[in-house]
Amino acid sequence: MSDDDRPDEELLTVRPIGVLRTPYRELAEAPRQPRLAKVRARIELVPGLGLEDAIADLEGWDYVWVLTWMHRARGWRPKVQPPRSERKRGVLATRAPHRPNPIGLSAMRIVSIAGLVIEVEECDAIDGTPVIDLKPYVPWADAIPDARTGWLEPPEGARPGGERPADPRPTWSVVIEERAREQLAWLRERGIDLEERLVYALSLGPQPHAYRRITVMGDESRIAVKEWFAFFRARGEGTIGVERITSGVRPRELEGAAPVHREFVERFGA
Repeated sequence: MSDDDRPDEELLTVRPIGVLRTPYRELAEAPRQPRLAKVRARIELVPGLGLEDAIADLEGWDYVWVLTWMHRARGWRPKVQPPRSERKRGVLATRAPHRPNPIGLSAMRIVSIAGLVIEVEECDAIDGTPVIDLKPYVPWADAIPDARTGWLEPPEGARPGGERPADPRPTWSVVIEERAREQLAWLRERGIDLEERLVYALSLGPQPHAYRRITVMGDESRIAVKEWFAFFRARGEGTIGVERITSGVRPRELEGAAPVHREFVERFGA
């Protein structure tokens, strides 16, 4: 191949056909895999492109592949440390966002279609993510249950009969103690639901990781979830106890923070 034929010099034009509207405003809020997200999101398609006809018959499918442009990714890294790995892996052997081209691929469940709006579940993208294509998920073509999974290979291998393979990573049991449960319920009443994301993050274990903001503080550890801290301890083999929640806002910054942080501190203390 001559220098003039090098593919890295070829420019490709991608035009967004829509945008995702999701509850996730920050990268740290988004789940790591679509199947972990049970909240509703919307794909808003761009008017004036004839997409009303393009999505005809899509309502007959349960799932749709959503190709996105991960617009908040900043550069790419040849090696990254995924949440389920103890060491760095080649980025093209992972599904991390730090890719040569920040293209995302997620299978999302179709809830409804009305005009140019597709309501979906199992969405792992942050709000405002551009959508560049949609393709129906075809189970007999897209699902390969007995495929090898590289460094994620389950010890027992894939399961026969079309069943979903077992999660290759041991899952920790997360126990929410009474005080933390009361605090999470108080936050939930005010529209801040941290429990699902907290339980998922800790189910991968108590150790610090590049994808989880965990700080070890003696025999106690702290994990940051959105603007809040959860304090926990590892208890025996495979169990984590979440003991309390605190605001992640520094005391000297409380005055200028959202009122819910001040109310939380007044109710539960710093």
